[in-house]
Amino acid sequence: MESEEDESTHQNSKRSKLINQSQFPSTSMQDSTFTTPNLPEELITEILKRVPVKSLLQFRCVSKSWLGIISSSDFVKTHLSLSANDKEYKHHRLMLSFVQPEYNLKDCSLGSLLYGSVTEAFDLDYPMKNPVKSVWIVGSVNGLICVAIEENDLFIWNPSIRKFKRLPDSRPTLRCGYYFMYGFGYDEVHDDYKVVGIFCIFGAGGSYDVEVKIYGLKSDSWRNVDDFQGGVLLNDSGKFVKGKLHWATTARLGEYNGWDIISINLKDEKWGKIEQPCYEKGNFDFVLGVLEDNLSVLCNYNKTRADVWVMKDYGVKDSWEKMYTISCPNDPGKYMFSPPLCMSKKGEILLVFGSIFMIYNPSDDSIRYPEVTNFDACLEAEIYTESLISPILQNEPIPQQQ
Repeated sequence: MESEEDESTHQNSKRSKLINQSQFPSTSMQDSTFTTPNLPEELITEILKRVPVKSLLQFRCVSKSWLGIISSSDFVKTHLSLSANDKEYKHHRLMLSFVQPEYNLKDCSLGSLLYGSVTEAFDLDYPMKNPVKSVWIVGSVNGLICVAIEENDLFIWNPSIRKFKRLPDSRPTLRCGYYFMYGFGYDEVHDDYKVVGIFCIFGAGGSYDVEVKIYGLKSDSWRNVDDFQGGVLLNDSGKFVKGKLHWATTARLGEYNGWDIISINLKDEKWGKIEQPCYEKGNFDFVLGVLEDNLSVLCNYNKTRADVWVMKDYGVKDSWEKMYTISCPNDPGKYMFSPPLCMSKKGEILLVFGSIFMIYNPSDDSIRYPEVTNFDACLEAEIYTESLISPILQNEPIPQQQ
């Protein structure tokens, strides 16, 4: 039963509605000349190309024609290209991995981190999530992210559209001790996403064998790859640049005085080596990275400073350039730099120092620390572009993400 107050309000509402209807002309379908404007399909497509993925997923329900536009392969590729080349980073996000207080993945807006005042990190419901199982970001390309759970489970995941593909088991048949590294990249010639697994299998007396496998999304299977001559890998995930995956290696276990940079071409699956720059003298730790689509090397000198080298013309030794020298702030010796993640339109670079974000301005050698909420000490960070690229092939069953 309505109260008197509710009834009075109801009567006032009806009275107001009658007044409004008498003051303004009707807009019903029968007697109104108002119609929704019909835009050319080309113009609609141009507008949709610049819309965020989250909105596009909703817009698929507007009409059959919009669904056809958004689902077409040409639209998906063009939308990705525009998003990836946006220097405001409106469609870029950072995926973060954590080990404390539990294993977890979060993400945050890259544009907000660079240009905003406060950025919020969000917990992710990633496939096969388990707070007691380690999670490792292998790499990202075209909005797809390869993630490893422990050493057994690998999956390729697009968090923007919430679809993933679990990979078959890749572990070597030998059951003795081993350690492994992965890399994730895109074979543009064959339009195929590939994962390379390198397994170093220990033998007696310090000896070891290396077994290399490569996975193709199209075939959904692993194959052995021969002719590996790289030695022992020093860094974790392979760095994807110019169609190739790269790792730093040393000649034998326990030796870190000299190293090489090896690569595998995902097009023909051939191995190669990258000539290195002429580093300055001194003892330093060596880490590979990617900056502005170029291969980079970060040298941590006794935890007091870091030099950042960038190969401007891929494969040309003389194109290596020392772009930055960054002094360790505050507690030298306690933390180390990770390779730069990206460069802003102002020329600043974003990197991780220890387990926190840092933005370095080379023009005045200044450093600032962006504020991030819901954020603890992160283990690693990986940039990805929001995209409509699906890890699920056409006519393939779609697993449901919990």
